[in-house]
Amino acid sequence: MQPTNRPTQRYSRNVNQESHIKELVEYIALSLVDDPSQVVVTEYRSGGRENLELHVAREDMGRVIGKGGKIANAIRVLLRVAAAREGKQVNLDVAEPR
Repeated sequence: MQPTNRPTQRYSRNVNQESHIKELVEYIALSLVDDPSQVVVTEYRSGGRENLELHVAREDMGRVIGKGGKIANAIRVLLRVAAAREGKQVNLDVAEPR
């Protein structure tokens, strides 16, 4: 058996790379909605946490939230995993359309 030269970590982390968490939310939301022009993700910091606010068209709220909030909760789980890989904490709010 020959030794392999694999890295000890499965995924490499680049500290100098900017966060792609906001882009992940945009990508997921754009794939769910019918009107992608209405998708807006705003990002703001509160203490050590990043807070993301997702805005979509009123007609697309059901697609983003899902029955019983299952889709929105699944998006939040994905964000927590992605943020943990970058050593951050993230919260997602789906904003009520105006």
